[in-house]
Amino acid sequence: MTEKEKYRQVCREAAATGIALLILIVFWLFAGFGLSGSTITIFRLPLWAAVSTVGVWLFAIVLVWILTKFVFKDMDLGDERHD
Repeated sequence: MTEKEKYRQVCREAAATGIALLILIVFWLFAGFGLSGSTITIFRLPLWAAVSTVGVWLFAIVLVWILTKFVFKDMDLGDERHD
């Protein structure tokens, strides 16, 4: 892999991670504020509290799995030049 290809891959990974973060923030906002009117409880916690803590954590794990499966590549970041 050339230096230019490595740079493009690193930029792609960074952009995908930023997008995943934005998706996670939107999910957290929906879970916290969107479900605040619900009367459902889970273990005596309001639904919004359960989903905005445990649900966001589980959703983050799914997003990281997607990133590692489809976006990230295992590559050597060392210098290829030999002196």
